[in-house]
Amino acid sequence: MTKTKTIYTCQHCGYQSAKWLGRCPDCSSWNSFVEENYAAPSSRTKERTALYSEEPVLLRDVQVKEAERIRTDIAELDRVLGGGIVKGCVALIGGDPGIGKSTISLQISNQLTRQGATVLYVSGEESVSQTKLRATRLGSTPEKGKLYIVNQTDISAVTEYIRKLKPALVIVDSIQVMFEPSLASSPGSVSQVRECSGMLTQLAKTSGTSIFIIGHVTKEGTIAGPRVLEHIVDTVLYFEGDRFSTHRILRAVKNRFGSTNEIGVFEMTQEGLRQVDNPSQIFLSERPTNASGSVVVPVLEGSRPLLVEIQALVSRAGFGYARRRAEGFDYNRLGLLVAVLEKRIGLSLEAEDIFVNVAGGIKVEDPAADLAVALAVASAFREQPVPQGMAVFGEVGLAGEIRSIAQTDVRINEAEKLGFTQCLVPRNNFKGMAARNKKIEIIPVATLQQAIDRAAGGEAGKKS
Repeated sequence: MTKTKTIYTCQHCGYQSAKWLGRCPDCSSWNSFVEENYAAPSSRTKERTALYSEEPVLLRDVQVKEAERIRTDIAELDRVLGGGIVKGCVALIGGDPGIGKSTISLQISNQLTRQGATVLYVSGEESVSQTKLRATRLGSTPEKGKLYIVNQTDISAVTEYIRKLKPALVIVDSIQVMFEPSLASSPGSVSQVRECSGMLTQLAKTSGTSIFIIGHVTKEGTIAGPRVLEHIVDTVLYFEGDRFSTHRILRAVKNRFGSTNEIGVFEMTQEGLRQVDNPSQIFLSERPTNASGSVVVPVLEGSRPLLVEIQALVSRAGFGYARRRAEGFDYNRLGLLVAVLEKRIGLSLEAEDIFVNVAGGIKVEDPAADLAVALAVASAFREQPVPQGMAVFGEVGLAGEIRSIAQTDVRINEAEKLGFTQCLVPRNNFKGMAARNKKIEIIPVATLQQAIDRAAGGEAGKKS
């Protein structure tokens, strides 16, 4: 008979201790230890560790061939995945509740079934009839093909279904409700999530079946379960955006078969997620006219240029210390830019509340957005709008210099495509540009002071 004992497991990183700890010594999380029943690995568990029977081979003798991919015909998703679903890959899809994880999964199932592929949809949270009603509402009920749906939470039964049906794709919704009967802990615990994910991964690698796992998100915004779950899978896809808005951004946080810089832009409709062909136009569609604190910057997400609006609001602090808030932009970077504006430009911002927002719900990590944020703050402080037809980009240094960035032509072409007539660029980037016979005027700037003066149309007076 298997002996069980009580252990305490960190729900963030999976660290185990014989006694309860207030702070995890591994990941430094507070109050994350939960009591679990631990049983020694059974013979079935030991057998699963020997699924790989290949012998070591010399690296020079390995025959390499390009990964076989299955296109979903959803262009935005294929872009994020690196060209399609790789055979035998394991992908984790995370995001806030109601943001579209199950919706995109049903749409993927429908597209692959139309191509003649066999798909198994494992719904652990909804009954088969509930899943059918949602699929009918989304128009994801194929008339032909083999799309199997099962309501099951026993991971052993799920693996048997996979071996029996041999599908091209399996979708598990969600990993937090799956459990392995041989483990004494409850579903959703670290032990269960890690064991179930490991079983699915081993099965995918040995059978060639691609598996998509849906994972819940905690209140802190991270994927629930241990971080080892993200290390087990090949790809981690994450939905960004407010679930109450219509636009969704799918980002690859990790991808062993493609770039992690690509994003896909979708719009939530009654018929499901619809891909957006021109995200820049969507992000700028509601931009105010001649409003101070509004600046447009061409940023790069992988190989895709996007024009996004940076909004800033500067107001007198009512009490205590001045506040700094940023949505979609790094808070620490905002503090640095505010310090540069105070020290190098002479703006008195120490008693001002400063709020910065990237319109459209997108998160900007491109350093080229530095100049746009600095100009937006200066524009809001001085109440002087930046010209409506001007786009800006460049990295701001601590000395107030504007540093060069990569792929300037791609950014300028995107701005010109949407009707912008002027573009502020770093001077060093301007030196390397070829002669242009286009409608957009390129304005090189070397310092932040020059950029503020050109955006204001000359030497601007300070706010009284």
